[in-house]
Amino acid sequence: MIKKYTFGNPIPTESVVADIPASEDSFEITTGWSIDSDKNRVFTHMEDSDRVFGLGETVRGINKRGWQYISNNTDDPNHAEEKRSLYASHNFFILFGKGKISAFYYDTPGRITFDIGYSRIDEFSIILDDFDVDIYYITGNSLKDVTKEFRKLIGKSYIPPKWAFGFGQSRWGYKSADDIRKVEENYRKTGIPIDSIYLDIDYMDSYKDFTVNEKTFPDFKGFVNEMKNKGIHLVPIIDAGVKIEKGYPVYEEGVKNNYFVKKENGENLVAAVWPGRVHFPDFLKPEVREWFGNWYKVLLDAGIEGFWNDMNEPAIFYTEDYLNYVFEKIEDYKGKNLDINSFFEFKGLVGGIDNNPEDYRRFYHEVNGKKIRHDKVHNLYGYSMTRAAGEAFKRLAPDKNILMFSRSSYIGMHSYGGVWTGDNKSEWDHILMNIHEMPGLNMCGFLYSGADTGGFGADTTEDLLMRWTEFSIFTPLFRNHSAAGTRLQEYYRFERVNDFKNIISLRYALIPYLYSEFIKAVENDEMFIAPLAYEYENDERALDVEDELLIGSSIMIAPIYTQNATGRYVYLPEDMKLVRFRAYDDYDEEVLTKGDHYVNAKLNEVLVFIRKGHSLPLAKPAMRVEDIDESDMKEIK
Repeated sequence: MIKKYTFGNPIPTESVVADIPASEDSFEITTGWSIDSDKNRVFTHMEDSDRVFGLGETVRGINKRGWQYISNNTDDPNHAEEKRSLYASHNFFILFGKGKISAFYYDTPGRITFDIGYSRIDEFSIILDDFDVDIYYITGNSLKDVTKEFRKLIGKSYIPPKWAFGFGQSRWGYKSADDIRKVEENYRKTGIPIDSIYLDIDYMDSYKDFTVNEKTFPDFKGFVNEMKNKGIHLVPIIDAGVKIEKGYPVYEEGVKNNYFVKKENGENLVAAVWPGRVHFPDFLKPEVREWFGNWYKVLLDAGIEGFWNDMNEPAIFYTEDYLNYVFEKIEDYKGKNLDINSFFEFKGLVGGIDNNPEDYRRFYHEVNGKKIRHDKVHNLYGYSMTRAAGEAFKRLAPDKNILMFSRSSYIGMHSYGGVWTGDNKSEWDHILMNIHEMPGLNMCGFLYSGADTGGFGADTTEDLLMRWTEFSIFTPLFRNHSAAGTRLQEYYRFERVNDFKNIISLRYALIPYLYSEFIKAVENDEMFIAPLAYEYENDERALDVEDELLIGSSIMIAPIYTQNATGRYVYLPEDMKLVRFRAYDDYDEEVLTKGDHYVNAKLNEVLVFIRKGHSLPLAKPAMRVEDIDESDMKEIK
C-alpha cells in the first residue's frame, strides 16, 4: 500500500511515475510519526531492534542507524566515515523491526537531514530546510514488498547495452589516441578481456564539451571506428560547465537563447570548472534539456555509444563574484600577525573558494515559469543533466541502446542512466564502503552501478586492486579508474598479471548469469544486489550481516576487504556450496552447513556461495562480451 501526503508547495521533481492522489488521512495517526512544524521536523521513536535500510549512496553501513545523513549533493572526494553528504541524494528508506515494516520517500529537491539516532540514540528525526514536500508512505509484509512497491512508484530502472557489463579501463591522463592504442594493445597482449576504454577530460579541445582535440585525436571518427574494429567501445566524459569562449557554438547558442542559469540581477552566472570560466545550463527547463541533449549528436555521429556525465552537482571551483570578494578580503590580512584565530580565518577564506555554500545561493533556475533559487532545487541538477542525455538518445539514436551513467543523481535519474560512486580513494575501507553502497543504490532503483575499482585518488597496491576486483566482477558497472598523478593501475602493469587475467575472465564467464538476473530485477522491480535480510528476514543473525551480499537469485558473495587477509569469517543462513575460484576452470567446491565458518581465501581466490536448490551457470570466457557463446555453458550445482 502507498499513501501520499503533501505538505506546503512541493517543487515537482518528476521522479514519481505513478498517479497517487494526496491522502486526506492524518499523517501522524496513519504513520505513527510526529510533526514539529515549527522546526520543519518529522520524528519517531526507535526501538533497540529497529533497523534502517536505504538512502542510496551514503557512507557507513547498510543499516544507516547511528549517524546523520544530509541530502545535499556534494563534490567531495574524501569519502571518510565522518562525511554526511556525498554526490547523490536518495531520500528513500525502510524502517523495520519486530513485527513492523514501513518505507518512506521524501520527494523534495532541497536539503534534508536524516538524523537516525545521532542526536538522540532512540530517535529518528528528519529535518527539512523547507517544509514543501510530498511524502510517500509505503507498507508491506516484507523488505521485498516495500521495495517492490517503491520501485513501481518511481518506474523502471535503466538498462545499459550488454557490452557495458564487460570490463572498462579508464584513467584521467590518457592524453592522445596513441595513449589509448597502447592501453588496448597491452590488454590484448596479456589476454585480459576488455570491452571499453574511457576518455577523461584530456580528449576535449580546451575542456570544452562536445569537442575533440584534433592534434591529439586526429580523425576522431576514424579512430572510434578503428577501436570498434578491435572490439573496444570508447566512452567519453561530458561535464556540466560550458566554457565561456567567443566562437564556441555551445556557448554562443546558450547565451543567445538564455539557456544558462541567472543571478538575481538577470546576468548569467560566471563560475569555473575544468576550462576556467563557464556558464551552467539551466537543465531544469525542458527546452534547455532538449538543446543540450541534441549536442550529444556530435559524438554519436562519430560512432560513440556510451557517455559518463561528471561534475554535475554542479561542482564549482569558484564563482567570479566570490573570487573577487576573496581577493579584496586578503588585503585585510597583509602585514598582520596571524594568531591561531586569524590564521584559521584566513585559511578558511582561501580554502573555502570551491563549492562554497553561498555560491549555490547566487543563481536561479526557471521551473514551470517560476524563478527558484538554486539551493532549493540543488539535488535535481545532475539528474536533469542526465535526463537531457537520456531523452536525447531516444530521439537521436532510437535503434541503439546508449551507455549512460552519472556522478550526481536524485531518484528519478535511475530511469535515464546508472551511477558510479565518484572519486573514491585507494583505501581498504573504500572496498567495504563500495560493498555497503550497492544494496542502498539498488533499493533506490540504481541497478546499473559500481565504483572506481582500485580507487581513483591516491596510490593503489597490487593486493588492494586484486581484492577490490574480486568484488567488482559482481557489480554491473565494472571499471578500473584512477586520477592523474597517482600510480598507474592498469592490470597489465602488475607482477601477478595472470591472476588478474583469471579473475576478469571469470567475470566474463559470469556475464550471462549477471545480465539475466539484472534484467529480471529490472522487469520485476526487484533487487539485483541485496543484503541477506532480503531473503532471510526472520534470521536475526542475517539481519546484522553487512559484508556478505546476494547477487541475483542464486549466489551469495563474501568479499575480502582487509589488508593481508588470507581468509574471513562467513555466516551462512542456510546450507550452501562454497566455490573457491582461482579461474573459470580452476576451483574447488565444498558444502558448508548453516552457521559460522572461517573460510580460507588466498589473494587470487574468489569466494562464491551457491544457495541450496540453485545453480550457477558459467560461460566459456571470451575477450569481448559479444563473443561469449551462451550455447556453451556449464553449471555448478
